[in-house]
Amino acid sequence: MDTEEVEQRIEAGIEDADASVTLPRVPDEDHEDAHFAAVVVSPAFENKTLVEQHQMVYDALGEAMTTDIHALEMKTFTPEEYRNRD
Repeated sequence: MDTEEVEQRIEAGIEDADASVTLPRVPDEDHEDAHFAAVVVSPAFENKTLVEQHQMVYDALGEAMTTDIHALEMKTFTPEEYRNRD
């Protein structure tokens, strides 16, 4: 799974989401440890706790979280939070 596919799954699974996914470290070719980092912005996060927001991302990725993705660091924002971040 590549970064574009992770972005597409998140955006398809969360209403009006804009996801930006990167590889935060150099992949280990011997172990194929698929570590991803995602910044996800969506109005669907409004009035949700951070845990609920992260669960929405995990749900959008579905089974890939147990088969194709070894680790996922994420930052989630509502559009207003994203505009006002430092």
